[in-house]
Amino acid sequence: MNSWVQAPSTAQALVLRSQIVLAAAAGRANQQIAADLKVPQVTVGKWRRSFAALGLDGLCDAPRSGRPPKHDAAVWQKVQTLACQRPESQGRWTVRTLARKVGLPHSTVHAILNASKLQPHRIRTFTFSPDPEFEPKLLDIVGLYLNPPENALVLCIDEKPGIQALDRTQPLLPLRAKKPQSWTNEYVRHGTQTMIAALEIATGKVVAHVRNRRTSVNFLRFMNNVVRAYPDRILHVVVDNLNIHKNLAARRWLGRNLRAEPRVEIALPGGRGAAGPRQC
Repeated sequence: MNSWVQAPSTAQALVLRSQIVLAAAAGRANQQIAADLKVPQVTVGKWRRSFAALGLDGLCDAPRSGRPPKHDAAVWQKVQTLACQRPESQGRWTVRTLARKVGLPHSTVHAILNASKLQPHRIRTFTFSPDPEFEPKLLDIVGLYLNPPENALVLCIDEKPGIQALDRTQPLLPLRAKKPQSWTNEYVRHGTQTMIAALEIATGKVVAHVRNRRTSVNFLRFMNNVVRAYPDRILHVVVDNLNIHKNLAARRWLGRNLRAEPRVEIALPGGRGAAGPRQC
């Protein structure tokens, strides 16, 4: 109890009650304690009786019921039910649109949603694969990432099509004292470009080429450049299930590289091809 009185973080009400009990333990009367601590004598008697009955727990405030709830369970259930349903005229609920729907202040609806841990403004995407062999393919890919074969290089290749090639109508204004670099909001379109990139899983290095279109010819040219860039390594290439990754031209290219050095193995989400690539 002395530590409560001396600790700077102790609530002042608890400090006062502790001082009352310590003074009483020293043999001082209620009237003298009240005069020294400048509190009513009835307060001294209250906390002495509470400590005598409950010990240290008697010095803490009893839990209070608080103000009765303004809205009953039916109102809470109505707000919770609507928040979990898709609105008819918009993509998702906001606090204010939901408040107008149920006829409550938006602050009340916000409090109900917070207490219910509902977040109708947030959307999280997920993907479900209908492939019955998805799990073994997933394990094969993850295993390739986590434990790559010895003396081999794992590459993850993907395309980013439709990148806008934009240019500003005026020259950039350089950085100056108290003024950041700036450019005009007006721009000129130069069509779109496709970027093909290969990510080295082990190092994070990216090899990228920019092409006008995403075609099988451009993809295989990029693959030829990748093979030439790593002449003495066995390559394990992970690609998605795009048609240009598994068409006849791609399988012929793979067949040639499986017989050459370095040997190339491709992980595809699709079925096993005639050239016998690694399937994941």
